[in-house]
Amino acid sequence: MEWSLLITVFVIGLVGSFVSGLVGIGGAIVNYPMVLYIPPLLGFAAFSAHAAAGIVAVQVFVASFGGVWGYRKGNYLHKKLILYMGISILLGSLLGGFGASYLSEKVVNIVYGILALIAVAMMFIPTHEEEVGSDHPDFNKWVASISAFLVGIGAGIVGAGGAFLLVPIMLSILHIPTRMTIASSLAITFISSIGAVTGKLFSGDVPVLPALAIGIASIITSQLGAEAGKKANTKVLQTILAVLIIGTAIKIWWDILF
Repeated sequence: MEWSLLITVFVIGLVGSFVSGLVGIGGAIVNYPMVLYIPPLLGFAAFSAHAAAGIVAVQVFVASFGGVWGYRKGNYLHKKLILYMGISILLGSLLGGFGASYLSEKVVNIVYGILALIAVAMMFIPTHEEEVGSDHPDFNKWVASISAFLVGIGAGIVGAGGAFLLVPIMLSILHIPTRMTIASSLAITFISSIGAVTGKLFSGDVPVLPALAIGIASIITSQLGAEAGKKANTKVLQTILAVLIIGTAIKIWWDILF
């Protein structure tokens, strides 16, 4: 494999992982379309949808762990929420990750497009304005568990951790404060990514060298993004996430339909 292609994947990982830590996502919403579209734009052979999902699964695993490590100090991690949603999303992502090998590339992209559209719609639901304090707010455990399981299935198929859906769910439906949502979603995404990576490895969908390149990049910048996220205005963080999700949804569906 060409060194220039590995360097391209490495740079994609640097950008995606910083955004990951900043807005509390694993980075798949950014990295999946970048891995899929940027290499052919630069003259390299395109990764298949399955290979791109496998590469991104590794990136999400590393970046979400780095992001959680960046938030480990302080009162940002909602441990009960992480437990309920983490177990549910792990089961769902294992199911989706193993099942993805039986789906065509077009179906994988359609699943990704559907997830992005759902996330776009959820971004317009009014959110809870309270910032994180000393207490962790209560939440509906059934809603949290069932929604996390369903997100896990879709996320496992496309190699994502599912945070681009978890964040709107936690903000708009479970009413978790923004910074606590960002930190906790990274922890839940890390748990989810264990299932996604396991499924992709067993189905042979992880190109080793590109996955290593994007994993190393994720180690470098995910914690930097988390540190920046602690200081940024929460409205700015939500706006960045919304723009990323909307832009990706438009691009994916344009390619599917046209």
